[in-house]
Amino acid sequence: MIKENSYEAVMNRKNEIMKNAIGIDYAEFENKGVSFDYEKMMRETGYSLEEIETIQSNYAVGNTPIVELKNITKLARKVAPKGKGARIFIKDEAANASGSFKARRAATAVYHAKKMGYKGVIAATSGNYGAAVASQAAMQGLKCIIVQECYDSRGIGQPEIIEKARKCEAYGAEVVQLTVGPELFYTFLLMLEETGYFNASLYSPFGIAGVETLGYEIAMQCRERLGKDPDIVVCTNAGGGNLTGTARGLIKAGATDTKVVGASVNLKGLHMASDNQFNKKSFTTGHTGFGIPFCTWPDRSDVPRSAARPLRYMDRYVTVNQGEVFYMTELLAQLEGLERGPAGNTSLTAAFSLAQELDEDQIIIVQETEYTGAGKHINPQLTFARENGIEIKFGNPQDEICGENLILPSHPSLIKSKDINIDKIRKSYIKNAIENNNVSSLSDEDIRFLAKDCKCSEEFVKDVEKELLSIKSC
Repeated sequence: MIKENSYEAVMNRKNEIMKNAIGIDYAEFENKGVSFDYEKMMRETGYSLEEIETIQSNYAVGNTPIVELKNITKLARKVAPKGKGARIFIKDEAANASGSFKARRAATAVYHAKKMGYKGVIAATSGNYGAAVASQAAMQGLKCIIVQECYDSRGIGQPEIIEKARKCEAYGAEVVQLTVGPELFYTFLLMLEETGYFNASLYSPFGIAGVETLGYEIAMQCRERLGKDPDIVVCTNAGGGNLTGTARGLIKAGATDTKVVGASVNLKGLHMASDNQFNKKSFTTGHTGFGIPFCTWPDRSDVPRSAARPLRYMDRYVTVNQGEVFYMTELLAQLEGLERGPAGNTSLTAAFSLAQELDEDQIIIVQETEYTGAGKHINPQLTFARENGIEIKFGNPQDEICGENLILPSHPSLIKSKDINIDKIRKSYIKNAIENNNVSSLSDEDIRFLAKDCKCSEEFVKDVEKELLSIKSC
């Protein structure tokens, strides 16, 4: 029997496709109403920390070094109030196979796919994860397809995304490049169904558990080298898996007093699915176009229940501007002799600002770096911005208008991260949970779940529910 492959027909059978492609029956973890058993899902479908460490060590992943940025720390202290300026360190994840922390997710996912007898893996990603999956598939002997959202309707693609496609192909993967819009998920589902390959999702328990080793290593390396846990760990936040996995690893190491800060590039005013705005941005990940939506509704991902739940672990959420990150990329290269890509430098930019709030004896860790290459380097990125009508100048980056200009700071003292109102994000998530699950009222179990999932009190959840009911009654 030939299946209908219209957009509507494929979307109607997406749950069946996903179940076959990842081997998890998510219904086993569902409760009535809003809640589900998150920890049971992570426990029964993931791997132990020790098992993941073994898997990763067998495939050139993990145990990456922590590097102190002494010169950048000195610069932060020069512009900070007297006695302020925490020591800034980076966890150099560029040392992983494929050159980013996402090799940790990929090693676990590809290992599981091979263990379950799948012949190949597919991932829908325009970012570093595609290269990571392709690298691990090559190491572990599986076929690999990467589906990218790459071009606008004119067929113009961003240098960073094109660079990542080249890297995937270098590892032997087939790369399917698409224009921006809803065809990405549709094509991804069709390919999963037609090939019978494993869905190496960023948001599965395998992927998130793979990042737990990163947080665990940070705590252990800090204790061994510095005699204490870090005061703050800054995680670049997009879909939430980076922050979630790192935070869970810190907790498993017993570093429960360490504050976890999410950092995203501010792309306010640009719509990620807009054809004419697609190439107006200079960052393809780690920005608010992913960070905010995935915080306010994590289950928008390519699995029924996302294992990436950043609000569950986030203590603070800040944004930085595009010009600030480009500037910090140059600082890292010219002051520390380290050339790294934009995603990790997003959290480094935030760390430079946050370090000025902390005492000099405190420690702030930037929990990942990434490789840089021809298309990921700032020069082609800035050239591409100019070609798309973006003005580039020096000044105060707080005056930057997304889609119109890029403002590089005229002095390092102008680098200032901005706090996002995390309670506002919590409210949005709770409202989305109620509306998307079509519940008229929250049970006690739902309230406990949402409080845990938002890292807030049960009273906070009840107040949001009352507010939503009052709006509906008007």
